[in-house]
Amino acid sequence: MNETMLAESTLEMLAEPRLGKGDLDSKVRYLLEGEYMRRMVDYLRTDRALAQKYSMTFEEFMAQRVVQQKGYTWEVEKDAMDWEAAAGGIQTMKRRLKEVRNTDAS
Repeated sequence: MNETMLAESTLEMLAEPRLGKGDLDSKVRYLLEGEYMRRMVDYLRTDRALAQKYSMTFEEFMAQRVVQQKGYTWEVEKDAMDWEAAAGGIQTMKRRLKEVRNTDAS
């Protein structure tokens, strides 16, 4: 197991009752889970907004080559990049949430 030093002020913050009464590892996992959930919500919001805008899923958007159909306009290209980042982010956050929720800390 690695040992890490934390500043006294950080330890005081981690002692706050709202983080529970667990050990430092469980408190850090709790905070990580919250951050991963926040990111997941952002990615899902982007995915939902673009799915509504184009009336299709990201997979359909790519398969139908919408960027090409729309003449490679800046708006569509930016949407494609944002949507691709959101799709990848959703998968990454799902994986990380599964890892952080694993109670068998290594």
